[in-house]
Amino acid sequence: MGVAVLFIVMAVTLAIGVPIGVSLALSMYALLLVEPVTTSAFIAQSMYSGVASFTMLALPFFVLAGGIMDTGGISKRIVSVANAMIGNVTGGLGIVTIVACMFFGAISGSAPATVAAIGAIMIPSMIINGYDKAYATGLVAVAGSLGVVVPPSYPMVIYGVTNNVSISALFMAGIGPALVVGGVLMIFNYFYAKKHGLKGSGEKFHVKRLLKAIWQAKAALLMPVIILGGIYSGVFTATEAAVVSVVYGIFVGLFVYKEISLRKVIGLFKDNVAFIGGMMFTFAPAAALGSVFSYLGVQKAISSFFLGISTNPYIVLLFVFIILAIAGMFIQTTPCTIILSPILLAIVQSVGINPVHFGVIMTLALCIAFVTPPVASNLFVAMTMTGLSMNKLVKIAWPLIVALFICLFICGYIPQISLGLLDLFGVPY
Repeated sequence: MGVAVLFIVMAVTLAIGVPIGVSLALSMYALLLVEPVTTSAFIAQSMYSGVASFTMLALPFFVLAGGIMDTGGISKRIVSVANAMIGNVTGGLGIVTIVACMFFGAISGSAPATVAAIGAIMIPSMIINGYDKAYATGLVAVAGSLGVVVPPSYPMVIYGVTNNVSISALFMAGIGPALVVGGVLMIFNYFYAKKHGLKGSGEKFHVKRLLKAIWQAKAALLMPVIILGGIYSGVFTATEAAVVSVVYGIFVGLFVYKEISLRKVIGLFKDNVAFIGGMMFTFAPAAALGSVFSYLGVQKAISSFFLGISTNPYIVLLFVFIILAIAGMFIQTTPCTIILSPILLAIVQSVGINPVHFGVIMTLALCIAFVTPPVASNLFVAMTMTGLSMNKLVKIAWPLIVALFICLFICGYIPQISLGLLDLFGVPY
């Protein structure tokens, strides 16, 4: 009875627009009123322990680093390198957009930030060169999802903290799926461009031009090398890497590219405080709800239900993908990860699926949620930039969204895509 009340209160409050953190807290206290299975002190303690984590500090710093890199002129230099590499092939600007999203994702770790940074440069450029406005906008919105698949990724940080899984292993495991997603999107864009007669930039590939672009963007391209290289070499942890990325970003923006001022840096810190404050207010009650679920044995009951249907890992993964697709349409990535990952992880582990592999495919599944309405952050960012309606954008973007689902099944059903690098370098997982 108490669990039923919890879910009813949660569903009703979310439906009427109550903030997610408040909704989760209200549902837990409604449970206590009907069935005092635990105490208010336990819930408060769980809220505190859910956010009082050294690893959790990586989250605000990675988000802040993304903002600094965008404002500091990093994105346009990344685009220049991508354009020098592949700009002249059929559909070159679309491929440049995808590659630039992958590069910027390796800096920001945020899908909406990637859409905003790359879209501001590439959408006008694609439209001028004959791309349909809706397609250009949809491509940036979908490719921007790579921002949370390419490491570092803040949803991976949240998953790792919530489930006590190595964040370094998650970052390395995300490289393979990111390449799969990027490759599939490039193939789709190539055939779209061929069908609509969209040529490349017209500038032939020259090694000298590429080397010049790389030299001009060396400080930008060095950032993911420092972050990921430092983590995998053991020089610093993921949390320390996040702090290093902020310091490095400020240095590059202020003294190398000189496109950011100290006043802008302070403004970014203020904006980040508001964003992270809201995220923590969601994370704390969501972490407490996970503890309540564990206390009540909800994970075990749901796991038993699913395993009663099938113990085949492929069938179980299919059910999990359906759940994540539906949940992602209505709930944002952070609460989705915090609430659902402990429950779903218990299910998939019982059929032999590795926690690191599942963390990567869950992140990939939720990255699709960035472009599936009604809660579609990437689409809203892209709409704001171009003034297109949601209906028009979804109508043109749905084949790209289907491509993302294909990538999800490929990566989900072939674990070595994510675990292969870990095995190659002997990283424990």
